[in-house]
Order: sequence, then C-alpha cells, then structure tokens
Amino acid sequence: MAELTAFEEQRDRLWAVAYRITGSVADADDAVQETWLRWQALPADEVADPRAYLTTVISRICYDLLGSARVRRERYVGPWLPEPVVAAGGPEDRVTLDESVGLALLTVLERLTPAERTAFILHDVFSVPFPEIAEVVGRSPESVRQLASRARKRVRAEAPRRSVDREEHRRAVDAFLRAVMGGDMDGLLEILDPEVVWRSDGGGKVAAARLPVLGNEKVARFAQRLARGFDPATMLVHHRDVNGAPGLVIVDSASGQAVVFAFSVHQGLITEIDAIANPDKLRHLDLPNL
Repeated sequence: MAELTAFEEQRDRLWAVAYRITGSVADADDAVQETWLRWQALPADEVADPRAYLTTVISRICYDLLGSARVRRERYVGPWLPEPVVAAGGPEDRVTLDESVGLALLTVLERLTPAERTAFILHDVFSVPFPEIAEVVGRSPESVRQLASRARKRVRAEAPRRSVDREEHRRAVDAFLRAVMGGDMDGLLEILDPEVVWRSDGGGKVAAARLPVLGNEKVARFAQRLARGFDPATMLVHHRDVNGAPGLVIVDSASGQAVVFAFSVHQGLITEIDAIANPDKLRHLDLPNL
C-alpha cells in the first residue's frame, strides 16, 4: 500500500511531464502505466526520493518515445498537432491555464530535437536540476544546460503572442463563433489578427488544409467554408477548455465527426487557430457526453 500511495501522490505530475514531452495523451497514459510497473518491481524502501526517481523514469520513457514519434511525424499527412486535452474547466482539471501546455506552444516544441525538448520541459517547466536531466538524455550536466538554453531561445523567438487574461480570451472565441455561425465576414475580420495562422490536423483521415492558412482574409474565408460543411440540424457546439484555455468542440451528432479548436489570443485578437479533426487524436474524448 505504501508503494501505491507514494505513486498516486505523483501521478498527476508524472502525467503532466509525459504529456508535455510527448504531446500525446495516449503516450502519456502509456508512460504513466509503464512507470507504475517499474515502480512496483522495485524492492520496498529502495528509493529515497520517489518524486525524483519517478520523474527520471517517466522522462526516460518519454524521451525514447520521442525518437520513434519523430520519424512517424515526418511522414504525417499535413500539419501535426498535439492530441488535445479537453475539459469543462475548473480546479479539478489536471491541466491548468498554463502556457507550457498550450497547443500552440507544444507545436513550437515539435521543432526542437528530442534532447532539447526534454531538457527544456524538465528544467524550465518542472525545475528538475541539470544533473538529473543528464541521466535522462545521456549527456553531461553542462551539455544539458546548453540544450535547455538553445531550446529556451527558440521558444522565446517562436512562441505565439498570447494574453493571460482568461476573459479576454473567452470573449475573442465567442466573437469568432458568432461571426462564423452568422456568416459575418466583417465580424471575422475584426476579431482575427491580420497575421493570424490557422493549422488543420486531419492526418489524411478527414478533409483538412495540408498547409497552414495565413492572414485574416484567407482564414475568414476558410472558416466560413468549413462551417458550411456542417449541418445546423445535427451540429453540436461545446464551449470547453482546450489545453487549459477557452476553446470549442464541434460535433456532428449524425456522422460523429468532430473538430476541436484551440485559440491563441493577444490584445483581444485571435493570432492562432489550431483545428484537430484527425479521429485518431480524438479517441480519448468522450464526445457523446461532452
């Protein structure tokens, strides 16, 4: 029972580490399960610091996963976006309003090497010391320091402009939805940043743009075309937190087709829209009961 208690105390943190490193809900769940199996196999009282030990174990598992995932993602059809975490919002959610879990930032992390990504997540997000990260990636502490520094510079240069005001974010999402549903082109142009970016992830399973859509006019027209593809009689729109920030989930109750939308908002304007429609990436969601 002591082993189970010690593990359960760390479970949410372990999942958070795994999801940020892999960008995959399924891989994070599998990594937590594998970490539990390894933890169970240890002799009682062998580990002096369960938190540090478990963090190292799950980080190694996820670091190894990144290598094979990188090859798969290079062959992916269209933009690759992380699997979304969708929640009703509230203090019980395992993902909080936190830039490190935002879909747009996780997409930036995809451009890092596995070692850079792991070092950045562990050090800058979870405050893991460099010597412990060195055990995960098989480098020296000084090399890990340099990895984290390179990653930090790239993230700062490429991270999306983003407001931390939750209500401002929600108002922008609501205005976007009203304009799209009302066919209001002017309303869309007013809420979209002139340099807005729309990324669609269909994975070759459903129709989706295979290149990012750039600029407010192109994004507005693209959003209107997408809306016309849904039947108003069977379309359900859910306001949900997507990776810790207000987003949307649209489900066609007849076909079961769904799209999860995540938004980046800055100074009242939408700067990025990520639309995940690949059904493989939505399997973990209980869509009928959202």
